[in-house]
Amino acid sequence: MSDLFAIADRAGTTASAASTALRRLEAGDAARFHLLINDWEICRLLPEAPFPYPESLARAWIDTAIADRAAGRAYEFAILDAASGAMIGSAGLRLAKSGDSASLGYWLGRRHWGKGHAREAAGQLIRWGFAELPVATIAATVAEDNAASLAVLRRIGFAETGTGRARFIGRPGERLPVRHFAITREALAFRDPETSQEVSGSGRMIDAMKPLLTVAACALVDKRGDILLARRPEGKKLAGLWEFPGGKLVAGETPEAALVRELAEEIGVAVREADLAPFAFASHAYEAFHLLMPLYLCRRWRGAPEAREGQTLAWVSPARLDEYPMPPADRPLIPLLRDFL
Repeated sequence: MSDLFAIADRAGTTASAASTALRRLEAGDAARFHLLINDWEICRLLPEAPFPYPESLARAWIDTAIADRAAGRAYEFAILDAASGAMIGSAGLRLAKSGDSASLGYWLGRRHWGKGHAREAAGQLIRWGFAELPVATIAATVAEDNAASLAVLRRIGFAETGTGRARFIGRPGERLPVRHFAITREALAFRDPETSQEVSGSGRMIDAMKPLLTVAACALVDKRGDILLARRPEGKKLAGLWEFPGGKLVAGETPEAALVRELAEEIGVAVREADLAPFAFASHAYEAFHLLMPLYLCRRWRGAPEAREGQTLAWVSPARLDEYPMPPADRPLIPLLRDFL
């Protein structure tokens, strides 16, 4: 993970077009952090923020955030204005004790409201979280009177999961009404970043009948019997999950021809169609389309596999495949491979 990364307004937007950036919180941010957060209009919307907000608490909060990152409990960032580099707020993800989910939190200095910074920061942070952390769901809780944050979460694809009440330190007394939200990796992967509506694999809005998407995948098996897996990088659908190399068929292409092409493009190996052995297939209904995926085995190829599209590669023994989180379509193939190999 980099110390600084840009926040794009849309998936695929270049870093230079972003108006917001994130970097790790540092001890030297305490004074600026305090200057921004010590505002009643901010503190009243944050459950654990008293008002006035002491500078000593800002220093302690950042020290705790640094320790939590080192321990893998939470990942807090300073939100920066990309043009000036000035800190304008904070955003972070805290892992649940189970480790399979995280909670999102963020705030901005008041003078920076209404400029799209919150949507950019929150949107890219959840994409980063799904790509880099072992979480399947990210949740958020927002005060019912925080209309701006309610709109941000809905805009970036969160679905409301319920209501409740919570205590806010800055507003002592009764527990205040809140709304709970959540988003899954799969839901985010098939959502248009601008409209927040579900889209098909080809980018069209889904129809009443889901389109069928056919992809071909290959389990490369080396001399030890290990299988090559690829981890999808940030910016790709289902980022952070491990899969068998392969890809979509183009018009008029057979699954074997698609794999010869995809394996050369993705990992730089040359495979002959004759060396691809049909093994099994997966059929899975995603939210936006139905996936049909034939899986082939291959034990012979030319060249050493290398990551050419930003992915991470790993040779994994069949007994350890369960340790690598995979897309829902791939998971049923694991016991078949394990029993066969």
